[in-house]
Amino acid sequence: MRKLALLSICISGLLLIYATGDFPSFGDPHSPAAEHLSPHYIEQALEETSVPNIVSAVLADYRGYDTMFETVVVFSAALACFFLLRVHNASPRRRFYRHNLTGVVLHVSGEKKIPEGSVHFERIDSKWTPQTPIVRIVSRLLTPFIQLFGLYVIFHGHQSPGGGFQGGVILGASFLLLALSHDLRFVIGRVGERFLSIFNSAGVLLYSGVGLVCLGLGGNFLDYSALSAIMPVGEVAARSWGILFVEIGVGMTVMASMILIYNNVASEGRWDEGL
Repeated sequence: MRKLALLSICISGLLLIYATGDFPSFGDPHSPAAEHLSPHYIEQALEETSVPNIVSAVLADYRGYDTMFETVVVFSAALACFFLLRVHNASPRRRFYRHNLTGVVLHVSGEKKIPEGSVHFERIDSKWTPQTPIVRIVSRLLTPFIQLFGLYVIFHGHQSPGGGFQGGVILGASFLLLALSHDLRFVIGRVGERFLSIFNSAGVLLYSGVGLVCLGLGGNFLDYSALSAIMPVGEVAARSWGILFVEIGVGMTVMASMILIYNNVASEGRWDEGL
């Protein structure tokens, strides 16, 4: 079976290499993309979409199908980590607790455990790391500003560099910062697996849902100009609003996928501890 898989990969690779012979030369100014597509995007994007950032206009409007399936790929990556790594009903690991006043570390075996939220004891990972209050405090102070900037990047992607992918990565990184400066349980207590799974799916549904609304209004799939029928704006402004909606969906999926992948990989699918 392994040899058959290797053979199929080699054949596919050779076919792809053979197909590159039909591609235009690298950097050819007379290629179809350089002569027809690029000038149209540069000259007409603002007029047709009311979006000054040409990159956002291309990704979310002219190449809306491509970006939608890129979002699905991100969603699928998180889903694959769940099916490959997630462990349910696993035997409990050894639990270690640190006494907050003295710093003494206790090892609790079996099913016994100190209640969560204890003011005297704090659970720590089995691979113990020193207590770092400065890092924790600074990380918690910075996180709201990082998240605010992530939202700015998503909502301001029309006007300046940014968008759903970039803003989603920043939002996801803010939670990963908390996981690294505190522990995995600290983040799970604030954004649990169920919430992240729903949020991850909702982003893809929001993106595709905008396309379905366009279909229901008599337009083509992801033809945002059709939204003008239910919005008090013209067709050009409706395309701008449609781009904003799908960018929000992309940001939701990217953020949730980052956290889901990290949690599964770091904890070996147990969702209890890990870096």
